[in-house]
Amino acid sequence: MKVIFNENISHKMTQEIPNIHQFTVTDLQGKPFEFSTLKGKKIIIVNTASKCGLTPQYEILQEIYEKYQDQGLIVIGFPSNDFLWQEPGDSKKIEIFCKVNYGVTFPMMEKIKVKGTNKHDIYAFLTQKSKNGYADSKVKWNFQKYLINRAGELEKIIAPKIKPNDPEVIAWIEKK
Repeated sequence: MKVIFNENISHKMTQEIPNIHQFTVTDLQGKPFEFSTLKGKKIIIVNTASKCGLTPQYEILQEIYEKYQDQGLIVIGFPSNDFLWQEPGDSKKIEIFCKVNYGVTFPMMEKIKVKGTNKHDIYAFLTQKSKNGYADSKVKWNFQKYLINRAGELEKIIAPKIKPNDPEVIAWIEKK
């Protein structure tokens, strides 16, 4: 009996699904933030802006963070000035704005590009199926939400105008 080994099939079977845990970014205080420390947590990644009609979503994001953080949820904000210059501030101004106006305590990262040829590597991952294994997408506006499961895999993309406490998002958070 002759056994034929097909390398391509074997490789595909053992290939890991891409995950977010490979990234290290910089927070508003200039410190490294390693996604590898979030293994086992559900993550909501959201691009934010302080001068947008959707900015009040900060309050809802903070509420769900407070409600579900003990169950393994973390919200991570990435300020971006990519949409009509609605995030003009530097890191210090962004941090003060978020705390004073919305009581934000969830991690906020430094301002990055979320679209275009110079978009940050983490957003290249979030928006390209070839990198995330889930779907291609475009960041349509401020406050687009990317839902990452406990294994670090992209699981859902939520449009900017859909609020973070929408039943679809809450059902995803509460799903075991």
